Amino acid sequence: MKLIPGFKDEYKKRHDDIWPELSTLLSDTGISDYSIFLDEETCILFAVQKIHKDYDTSQLPNHPIVKKWWAYMADIMETNPDNSPVEKPLEDMFYLQ
Repeated sequence: MKLIPGFKDEYKKRHDDIWPELSTLLSDTGISDYSIFLDEETCILFAVQKIHKDYDTSQLPNHPIVKKWWAYMADIMETNPDNSPVEKPLEDMFYLQ
C-alpha cells in the first residue's frame, strides 16, 4: 500500500483510533498480530498479519465496515476506484519459524 506524502501523522492517528467495530470484525474473521510498517523514504506501507487457518477472509473486502474504512482512508492513501488501497503482492523469499 502507499501513503500520500505528508500524511504519516494522520495515518498513525487514524489507526491509533481504529474503530472498535473494525477491530472486532478483523478478530472475528481470524486476523491477529496485525502490524503495518512505513518506509518513510518511499511512503510504502507494508502490512503483516496472521490469519487463523480455519478462517476465510476472502469476503472481508465486501463487508460494509471495511468499505466504510476504505472511504475514510481514501484521502491519504493511493486507492483503486472502489476506495480499496492499491496493493502489490510480494513474493515470499524467506521465513524463519
